[in-house]
Amino acid sequence: MRLVRYGALGGETPGLLDGAGQLRDARPWVGDWRGAALAPAFLAELRQRDSTELPLVTETVRYGACVAGVGKIIGVALNYQPHAAETGARPPTEPNLFLKATSALSGPDDPIPMPRGGTKLDWEVELGVVIGRPAVNIAARDAASVIAGYCLLDDVSERAFQIERGGQQHTKGKSAAGFCPIGPWLLTANAAPDPQSIALWTEVNGVRMQDGTTAQMSVGVYDLVAYCSDFMTLEPGDIIATGTPAGVGHGMKPPRYLAVGDMVTLGGEGLGVQRHRITALA
Repeated sequence: MRLVRYGALGGETPGLLDGAGQLRDARPWVGDWRGAALAPAFLAELRQRDSTELPLVTETVRYGACVAGVGKIIGVALNYQPHAAETGARPPTEPNLFLKATSALSGPDDPIPMPRGGTKLDWEVELGVVIGRPAVNIAARDAASVIAGYCLLDDVSERAFQIERGGQQHTKGKSAAGFCPIGPWLLTANAAPDPQSIALWTEVNGVRMQDGTTAQMSVGVYDLVAYCSDFMTLEPGDIIATGTPAGVGHGMKPPRYLAVGDMVTLGGEGLGVQRHRITALA
């Protein structure tokens, strides 16, 4: 299933895309895509229902963040060796985790405002893993059982904030408003391809910048879920941003950063496409 949330910012309602790709209002089934509604067992039960019984949404709508009630966004730095190499960093011996503020969440086609004082805005296409039930100290072999699904995620980064304002403070450089677009949909785990075989790409103003695959991860999805659960309780709605392939602006020589007016387009196999205009801060 492809689960979506649509409507005006702050007023999104749950929906899903049926087999023909038509938007259906999911409110007869669920209050929102959050909490217990993300449990793998509940999603399995929904898959047995006929989605064409849900009301068809015919008007043009805005898609919002595909998951509600997100408690935390866990980032994984330098999880693709080619990305570590392009930035001149040494690949970590264990996953390098950071937290990204949930206030950065936005929709798949929302503009990305340039933050005040921002000078080095960068793109990072990533596979987002959405947790569906609580997990603590889970083994990698059991990690699939706690995953609700996967989504496209842009780990937008302001490199000057991250590197020059206190020294490698990822959270500081990755948490401004609009810095975590997710969606357009949550692809439930049963419908997803092998999470280690998903193509990811980014274009800036129509020019391909990133062209990678999750097969290039240093630490795979199931191992990341297990590793994170050793340090914190994973809860329904939590998102793990699993790292980015090579091709970010900061790794270019010379570096290439985003400017107001630029269009960033990114996509993932089975995960849809995002489009963002970089705008001046209102």
